[in-house]
Amino acid sequence: MSQLGLIGAAGVSPVLKVGNTKFNAKEIIRCAEASYAQGAGIIVFPELCLTGATCGDLFFQDSLYQGQLAALKEILIATAELDCVIILGMYFRLENRLFNCAAFLQSGSLLGLVPKLFPEDTADSSETRWFAPGNVTIGSWGSVTLFGGEVPFGNLLFLDPQSEFGIGIEVGGDLSLPISAGSHLCLAGAHIICNPTASPALMGEDARRQITVLQESKKSLCGYVLASAGIYESTGQTVYSGHCLVSESGTLLAETNTLCFQNNIAISEIDCESLRYQRTKTSSFQRCASAYSHSEYYLTIPIAPLRIKTDASDLKRRYSKTPYIPEYPTAEKEYCETAFGIQAAGLARRLSHVGAKRIVLGVSGGLDSTLSLLVAAEAMKLLGQPASDILTITMPGFGTSDMTYRNALTMMASIGTETREIPIRDSVLQHFRDIGHDPAVHDSAYENAQARERTQILMDLANKEHGLHLGTGDLSEEALGWSTFNGDHMSMYNVNGGVQKTLIRYILKWFISEKLGRGKNLPAGQKHVSFCKDDELLAKTLQSVLDTPVSPELLPPDENGDMTQKTEEALGPYLLHDFFLYHAIQTGMPPAKLFVIACEAFRDDFDKEFVKACLARFYKRFFMHQFKRNCGPDGPKVAPLILAPAAFVMPSDADPTLWLDELLAQ
Repeated sequence: MSQLGLIGAAGVSPVLKVGNTKFNAKEIIRCAEASYAQGAGIIVFPELCLTGATCGDLFFQDSLYQGQLAALKEILIATAELDCVIILGMYFRLENRLFNCAAFLQSGSLLGLVPKLFPEDTADSSETRWFAPGNVTIGSWGSVTLFGGEVPFGNLLFLDPQSEFGIGIEVGGDLSLPISAGSHLCLAGAHIICNPTASPALMGEDARRQITVLQESKKSLCGYVLASAGIYESTGQTVYSGHCLVSESGTLLAETNTLCFQNNIAISEIDCESLRYQRTKTSSFQRCASAYSHSEYYLTIPIAPLRIKTDASDLKRRYSKTPYIPEYPTAEKEYCETAFGIQAAGLARRLSHVGAKRIVLGVSGGLDSTLSLLVAAEAMKLLGQPASDILTITMPGFGTSDMTYRNALTMMASIGTETREIPIRDSVLQHFRDIGHDPAVHDSAYENAQARERTQILMDLANKEHGLHLGTGDLSEEALGWSTFNGDHMSMYNVNGGVQKTLIRYILKWFISEKLGRGKNLPAGQKHVSFCKDDELLAKTLQSVLDTPVSPELLPPDENGDMTQKTEEALGPYLLHDFFLYHAIQTGMPPAKLFVIACEAFRDDFDKEFVKACLARFYKRFFMHQFKRNCGPDGPKVAPLILAPAAFVMPSDADPTLWLDELLAQ
């Protein structure tokens, strides 16, 4: 493919000497070249970095002012061969007033100056002593004279006409105001906001700054690059952090350590194509832009084409193999706890609404029915009902293995549900006789008849018991159509419809550790509350479920009683398919790009041909089985992505050829 839509972005906090503009220029040039060599197309330096942000009344000195202009010119000359954008902090004198500005440089040209709108006047900073508020320039000046030419000055939006990606600048504390400049810039068309700042290092300030940047990038659906002045500023009253961040849509992509005594660079790639996709499908963003963008306040400055990556070589951005689960333990625990809580609360509410007295659930001993069983037990606790109000059915068939059968019985007994065993072999054989099917032929009719027989039993029992038939099918199976239409595809409520197969594994591991862990992670003095009659036995059984290969168990086991049908041998790993699903639907990656990114994320696990084959299978099955999703049961949305009919609209007869052709051309 020609490009990936990824733009390398770096926030840089260089070593400097306060007031020594020549030294500072050399360090900025050195850092710019180093960042460029690492693939950066946008490089952001701190507020007032040409002079140092802590020059105080020296800002009034003409020697310092002229020195920084000379430094700026030196940087323009030295970076002329770099096809990247450089944004750095300086100040500019205009009509006897000084303005704290950010300069926009590209390939040796100065394309604009953006003033800080609201200089801070706090206990830590008295900027208004030196700098005038930039908001007074709105509509007053369109350009200023510098280096013998006219330079745009004021509220500026920098736009690459070729890619239609926009860059906006807000300076320092303008980010933290009730209405930020960056928000307005994003509504006006900026995809990336750059912030040269001089932020102090205070207790808790790094976390606050990170949260602010993440929140801004999330609500504005933008990339955000922040670079703060560092330890080499004057330390007379305040130590500066040197904190640099790169963020996209609420996700932290790169961050530096603070209080660093060397040049500090945070670098990653921002996916502007994904940002555009998210903004396009988020109608509320467009309506907000129509109401509040005030695009007439901004002068749009055309820029040369941005440096957009064309391949994944030397990619700084790391793509998680499980993008729906954070990769740090505390957040992972929180996500699993929240997901389980949503499932249980949704089920409890549905039970109370329809007046169902019981839950009717088929338990196979596999991952999906196991999670549904645990959720059902938790829902009963919420309603103050005993676990015996859950009617669990095991329905051994032609493919039921000894392991899953024993696990199902053990879990049901441990939780204390009412348990029934209803073998389906004889009824299915009778059905084969009725429809004239040879049971020796193990085709789709052989498999699906078993799934439909089980669903019929569960539905009829739910009617008989004044209960609700609880479904088990997960989001991954829905995406791939891996269910029997009007068999396990159907239920009266499905708690797993918003949960990926691999997420189920995480939830079960969390459940073993936190719900059945005998209080090892509880605060001091808080006693463990047992989940069921035998937490230890249930924990061991859940681990056995996790260790068992995923299988519908519709084909006969081997002579040792072990399963012969393994889903991931037929479909490919769910880990891959869940990655495909997230990026194809949630971030809008086209097939060629998704293939490149998947190969990068799983380069230590699968070869490229295997990834391509699995991705082609994903697209074929995703398009082919929309008809099943169009009539699926209700169920709670757990993660941002769900394929329920009201949430994801797609024609059942859509053709995947366009997507497959793009993929196969790689």
